[in-house]
Amino acid sequence: MKTDTPTKQEEIIIDAEGQILGRLATRIAYTLMGKDKPSYERHELKPVPVKITNASKVKVSGQKQKQKIYTRFTGYPSGLKKRTYEEQLEKDPTEIIRTAVWGMLPKNKLRKQFIKYLTIEK
Repeated sequence: MKTDTPTKQEEIIIDAEGQILGRLATRIAYTLMGKDKPSYERHELKPVPVKITNASKVKVSGQKQKQKIYTRFTGYPSGLKKRTYEEQLEKDPTEIIRTAVWGMLPKNKLRKQFIKYLTIEK
């Protein structure tokens, strides 16, 4: 019986060096969802492992380097923490790409499953 799904999963490696964050995140989200495969169906998870290298060398356009703010909540009263793009880049550059891709994935049950197939290296 013929199947249209590959038996062996190949990992897609993307180099983030010198690429603009938004365009890179769009490409990653598109690939994670499997939209570049002919067997794409929006209600099914067809895992495609994506590996990102050189996350610390990603670029942003305009004044976003100083103006973009990442927020997170610790769970405690008045526990809203804020960091600029520059501070986040020093602390954990992988979280910049993960946050951008997370925002571009569909807001449904499969979102958490898609993000599991994303690995990012500094």
